[in-house]
Amino acid sequence: MREIEQGIQNNGYSIIAGVDEAGRGPWAGPVVAAAVIIPAGYIFKEQIGDSKKLSLLKREKAFREITENCDYAIAVVSEKVIDRVNILKASLNAMAIAIGRLKQNPQWVLVDGPYKPQIKNNCTPVIGGDAKSISIASASILAKVSRDNLMLEYDKQYPEYGFASHKGYGTKIHRQAIMKFGPCLIHRRSFQPIKGLLASKK
Repeated sequence: MREIEQGIQNNGYSIIAGVDEAGRGPWAGPVVAAAVIIPAGYIFKEQIGDSKKLSLLKREKAFREITENCDYAIAVVSEKVIDRVNILKASLNAMAIAIGRLKQNPQWVLVDGPYKPQIKNNCTPVIGGDAKSISIASASILAKVSRDNLMLEYDKQYPEYGFASHKGYGTKIHRQAIMKFGPCLIHRRSFQPIKGLLASKK
């Protein structure tokens, strides 16, 4: 998990940020990106890995350790922006914002996935990066926990949709709720099945 970072450090770059996002696929809610710079030599006590493969308890413990010991930043891009510019552009925009909010200016940025956000920093996209890079894995944990917590808050506003359980993703229960109640304010109008449902009502 540290080989990529070590290679960059061996070339003289010491301030390395990992960046990842959560929420590209859901039908509702924002996309959230996080950027993390791990202090040189810091060894985590908690398990750090792909956020999707960690239990809720492990994610929350890791979240606390990362936020207490690392330079980090989080950015939220709303469903309205997603509908306006598309999810890929919104995700890359969220990543760029998170990078810009870090206290330190990274000498190198590692980004999960095949695309680079529009930043001036040296940048390497890493496909499957949350399983290959400790920095990206840390960012993936912050992004997922932050987004999940946002969806828990939205669940209080819109309890009929079950956001607390599926976090806006396309489950059977979510689809049934949309068909019964129609979309709410945080549903992504450019995504199916919301787009199709709205079109059918015109």
